[in-house]
Amino acid sequence: MAVDELDAKILRLLLEQPRTSVREYARALGVARGTLQARLDRMERDGVITAYAPRLSPAALGHPVLAFVHIEVTQGRLNDVGDGLAGVPEIIEAFSTTGGGDLLTRVVARDAEHLEDVIQRLIQLPGVVRTRTEVALRERVPHRMLPLVDAVGRAGRRPA
Repeated sequence: MAVDELDAKILRLLLEQPRTSVREYARALGVARGTLQARLDRMERDGVITAYAPRLSPAALGHPVLAFVHIEVTQGRLNDVGDGLAGVPEIIEAFSTTGGGDLLTRVVARDAEHLEDVIQRLIQLPGVVRTRTEVALRERVPHRMLPLVDAVGRAGRRPA
């Protein structure tokens, strides 16, 4: 789906001011409310906008330790292990990958001991061969979408 300059402006407002009304977004952009709503509906339908949920801080929820756990899986058991990972609340993301492991998970924990307990739980999942853990020391680039939205918007400019 092509994102044009107006779409990018809408996405920027959603990211910068997520609690603003559609009417206010339309006013800020100088477009009709119906136009804005149609654009939002299309971007939702096309999978550009996937959620309107707030970003939460695991640290503020008592889980300040962040680790990336690479999991090697027995051949043919990837779906089973993925299903098992879904039952571990400390896993906040998991991806199938190429390279040194089959899965990469983002894991949060209360402290080092809790992280070890989570890893031990992962090792016990049927189909897990081994894990390799890397503990994050400091976030250097926080999760962001604005630079990408801006770049896509510039590339998708439609002639006036």
